[in-house]
Amino acid sequence: MSAEANIEKSTKQLQEIGIDVDAALLEKIVKALGIANQSLDASLVSATDPAELARVRTNFVEKKLGVTDGGDEAIAEVMAQMKGFNQKQRGAVYYLLTEKFGKQSVYLG
Repeated sequence: MSAEANIEKSTKQLQEIGIDVDAALLEKIVKALGIANQSLDASLVSATDPAELARVRTNFVEKKLGVTDGGDEAIAEVMAQMKGFNQKQRGAVYYLLTEKFGKQSVYLG
């Protein structure tokens, strides 16, 4: 799997839930995932795995976005928003979290 394939899958998921995707932002988010783009398992977020959701909060919401309050609630909202997908693309999840916290500047400068 490649970053380009993950961008395409993430874009499709976001569009299916009615999101007007900022392609430049999504591309930067997905490319920043690095090695996670090469593994199918790593490119997905499991909404039913508490340890996975804790990693998303710690490693992405807190460390990358710099948000310390409301991470769990925001992740729960994003998981609910994407409930129609059995395989939630990490790029799409991170995009929604970035937008939810208004932290686009982390990627776009």
